[in-house]
Amino acid sequence: MSKFIIKRLLISVVIFFFVMFIIYALEYSLPSSYVDKMARQLQSKPGNTKSFEELKADLDAKYGMDKGIIGGYFAWLGHMVRLDFGDSWQWTDTVLNVFKSCIWYSFFLSLIAFIFELIIAIPLGVVAARKQYSFTDYFVTVVAMVCISMPTFFIAVLLKYLFAILPSQSSFPEWLRWIKLPLSGMGSARTSHMTSGWASFLDLAKHYVLPILTLTIISIGGLMRYTRTNMLEVLNADYIRTARAKGLPEKKVINRHAFRNTLIPLVTILGSSLPGLFGGALITETLFSFRGIGYRSYHSLTNGDIPFTMFYLAFSAILTLLGNMIADILYAVVDPRVRIS
Repeated sequence: MSKFIIKRLLISVVIFFFVMFIIYALEYSLPSSYVDKMARQLQSKPGNTKSFEELKADLDAKYGMDKGIIGGYFAWLGHMVRLDFGDSWQWTDTVLNVFKSCIWYSFFLSLIAFIFELIIAIPLGVVAARKQYSFTDYFVTVVAMVCISMPTFFIAVLLKYLFAILPSQSSFPEWLRWIKLPLSGMGSARTSHMTSGWASFLDLAKHYVLPILTLTIISIGGLMRYTRTNMLEVLNADYIRTARAKGLPEKKVINRHAFRNTLIPLVTILGSSLPGLFGGALITETLFSFRGIGYRSYHSLTNGDIPFTMFYLAFSAILTLLGNMIADILYAVVDPRVRIS
């Protein structure tokens, strides 16, 4: 096992090297110069005594843009190894400080949605497979296809209307006003001045609800279909028919024999979920103005914040490689027949 982990780590390092080189080359070759844009902004600030050319030269030297693609990339790698990602142009703070200020909001958002996804999607997929061609199967299939088909922005707008806009109308029943939830953001005006306390926690929790619902709805469809398909394949296997022929209870056949083997392909999905837990939900967070890592990354990408963009893409690449490696290791956990050499 240790040899396998070391081998995969070395391969991941090589993949990471070339992936980040491609990303750096794309950032370097953008048709519009964000360094020029930043230099003009710095030049217009009060108290600035440097010319545009001096400011541009300083920024080029700081971020290795004056060394060409190859030289600049290795300069960026050198800073990355020392965990020096520079200052974020968009958020006017160091990249790591911006990251620390928002990562845990995104982590808990994605983690709660991920837990709901597992609780809802996997049992429904198993039930649909056990009752193939029944009303339950058709119902689960329709729900899964609807969740897969609807885009994130549509679900977000629909939830905003149902749980934020509609309850605010005067014609809405008074006894249902309790379902009203915040439209966007991470805090209400009346509790924004609070830094701690139960009221502040409850207010933040309310702002979590709609983003969590959105992430859960868009994710359960694919996992339900995947679970149902793999469960049907396992239930039609010879060893399942043998287990039933021996007179084993159906519950034992499903839980001990069928479900465990269904988990093997599901491990790939679970392992690939790691980047989502820490990488943030870029679209969902932006739609709800939820100031997590996804929200900040979106605005950094659209506003040409190269330091934060490079950090976010490097962070996502590392999480993806780590998730794939964890998935491979988990194969041996869920299936003792797998032997890693």
